Amino acid sequence: MMQLKLCFSIVLMLFLSACSDKNSPPDVDALVYETAKPLSDFKLNNQNGELVTKAQFLGQWNLVFLGYTSCPDICPLTLVKLNNVYKNLHNDYPLQIWFMSVDPKRDTAQKRKAYIDYFNPDFLAVSGPHKDLFPLVRELGLIYAISDSNESEYAVDHSASVALVDQNGAVRAIFKPEFKQGSVPLINASQLTEEFIKIADYYKN
Repeated sequence: MMQLKLCFSIVLMLFLSACSDKNSPPDVDALVYETAKPLSDFKLNNQNGELVTKAQFLGQWNLVFLGYTSCPDICPLTLVKLNNVYKNLHNDYPLQIWFMSVDPKRDTAQKRKAYIDYFNPDFLAVSGPHKDLFPLVRELGLIYAISDSNESEYAVDHSASVALVDQNGAVRAIFKPEFKQGSVPLINASQLTEEFIKIADYYKN
């Protein structure tokens, strides 16, 4: 009788453990919001000069990266990594990659199109006036700073993180870059891919 009770207890513990694991949030290094943060509506323009609003986020997963076309290192290297992430995921998950230029003065639609087409013409390359960019970037949990300079060549400071926006137009997670001595901060494409799958599967509609 004691042996039967012991077996029953072990089976019950295993069952409860399995249920607990299934219902536990994904164990990832990314910053994940248990309650996704809804984005306000906005108006930007894509690389074809077409209006882009919050509706463009809906019905798919979205990875958003800030940058500018004159960026010497972080932007092109990150876009190469995001292209690899996209290739690994888009057959199984509806996914859109966003390159959000925070240098609207220099990054015209034509310039953004030529730039993003080099990496992947399926990506969105959006921008707009700072009055429209600042609030959206802040809601995404990202940041940028641009110098008030009259020089034709200038640098723009911006986050190297990638924001994950869900199918409802809400920020679900932030993928942070790796910081290695002597290297620029960059996302880890393999890790992002693995963590995206965990997050997307757990929070799927």
